[in-house]
Amino acid sequence: MAPALFTDKRFTDDDAARQHLEAIRWPEGPVCPHCGAVDRQSKLEGKSHRPGLHFCGHCRKQYTVTVGTVFERSKVALHKWVLATHLICSSKKGMSAHQLHRLLGVTYKTAWFMAHRIREAMADAPNGPLGAGGGTVEADETYWGNNGKQRPGARGGDHKMKVFSLVERDGEVRSFHVPNVTAKTLSEVLENQVAQDAHLMTDDAGQYKKVGQQFASHEVVNHSAGEYSRGNAHTNTIEGFFSILKRGLVGTFHHVGEQHLQRYVHEFDFRYNTRKVSDAERSENALKGITGKRLTYRRPCAGQTP
Repeated sequence: MAPALFTDKRFTDDDAARQHLEAIRWPEGPVCPHCGAVDRQSKLEGKSHRPGLHFCGHCRKQYTVTVGTVFERSKVALHKWVLATHLICSSKKGMSAHQLHRLLGVTYKTAWFMAHRIREAMADAPNGPLGAGGGTVEADETYWGNNGKQRPGARGGDHKMKVFSLVERDGEVRSFHVPNVTAKTLSEVLENQVAQDAHLMTDDAGQYKKVGQQFASHEVVNHSAGEYSRGNAHTNTIEGFFSILKRGLVGTFHHVGEQHLQRYVHEFDFRYNTRKVSDAERSENALKGITGKRLTYRRPCAGQTP
């Protein structure tokens, strides 16, 4: 696929942007978002009809390509949505809402909300357990920001926000904003996300000792003794992912509230999991995820974590 240019019509013209989105959402023709019907769909092209309007002969309702998506009922021009999605997808460490608002010519408040909607589109449901068939899965946790003062007697990153990530070697990463990094919390994630026939790789943290026995094997690298690899045993893959995540959070976003952290983590997961495709293909993958994820302004502002 040829690299996208910012002068491409879909980035500057609403009709071209709509056609681009229709080709991605409806590759075989319009699908009614109200009843799911694929036949008896008509395009309304009268003078009184707005562009891109369709009519379903089954449920008798009208719709456009944005109905039932994170773009629904937005007053922002559709070509700006398509451009914003491409900008975020093509920026390795993300793009701040301030940068979006300058590039798109919208207010900061609008750009902030647009970015959250696009992150919502990037959040995919897990497709089966990691490491199925004897694969290797690395697990580790990292800390971000400051979630209040350190409690008396607490150690390490207790007062920080916690992110627990799993990465299958040569595969995908899944990250979770967790309330703590106790054995109970991490065990629940591992049991739900990793296949039992997988080979687990962790550092020497005690939280992994018991749960590691549930998998085909569990190898540990002793970070506290300065050991970072021993043959095939290492957590360098997940550490590499964390380095990109931290550089994005520190260098691009600077501050991320705890109520929104999971969405930012989804963004970096998505970008890592589509690392082998072009920027244009990554953008198309994000646009495929806009369906069924309606997000109103009140939800992100109320501090709800999806």
